[in-house]
Amino acid sequence: MFDSVSFIGSGRVARIMLGGWKKANALPSIILAYDSNPSAVATLQAEFPGVAAATLDEAAGADLVFGALHPPAMPEMLATIAGKLKEGAVFCSLSPKVKLATLKEKLGGFARLARINPNSPGIVGKGFNPIAFAEEMPVAARSELLNLLKPLGQSPQVEERLLESYAVISAMGPTYFGFQFAEVEKLANAFGLDPAAAREAVRAMLHGTVDMLFASDLPREKLLDLVPVRPLAEQEGEITGMLQKQIGGIYAKLTS
Repeated sequence: MFDSVSFIGSGRVARIMLGGWKKANALPSIILAYDSNPSAVATLQAEFPGVAAATLDEAAGADLVFGALHPPAMPEMLATIAGKLKEGAVFCSLSPKVKLATLKEKLGGFARLARINPNSPGIVGKGFNPIAFAEEMPVAARSELLNLLKPLGQSPQVEERLLESYAVISAMGPTYFGFQFAEVEKLANAFGLDPAAAREAVRAMLHGTVDMLFASDLPREKLLDLVPVRPLAEQEGEITGMLQKQIGGIYAKLTS
């Protein structure tokens, strides 16, 4: 069904998805990319030579069109491509905040719609990418899109009203902690572990910690108190306050 796939917006999220497909040897046969900044398309092509630069109209004519723009830029783009999507195509928004009803309105009644929140681990096939479909989206088209997304990781179907919650938790989550994990790896190197040993120690520690906290039935409070030495104990209140303030602020902006 999706013989051609396009990205309107050729930045980070396009790179994540293309990277996941490439890793799984599952790149679509025809990939079009449009961006108001031509250098963004050129950067994408340097990593994925099979990507073809396209005009906005050409991108809108693909079988599956991904809207990969920031929310403020979506309305103008949607109005521009209204009436240019193929009758049997699917438009999938990768943007938070812009609702399915707004997509349908701006696209002149086009109703074969989906919204998804990709996250960066999709580039290695470990993504958590919640998706919501418009009611009018045919079952066959839903299945086809979900199959296309499989190499990127999990794509649970969720209620649209929860997508902004997932956006700040799973989509942005790697940015809250990734730099801290990378710093711990640097410290492991500084303390004498070679790069391979440092990477494996941090990887194993993180996987084990996640499973301990989220895949067991043991009381959370006791699990967090198993290690007697907590070097950051004095800063934990400050850190949790920062998380509450900053993540709460992002959620408020996305839901206002």
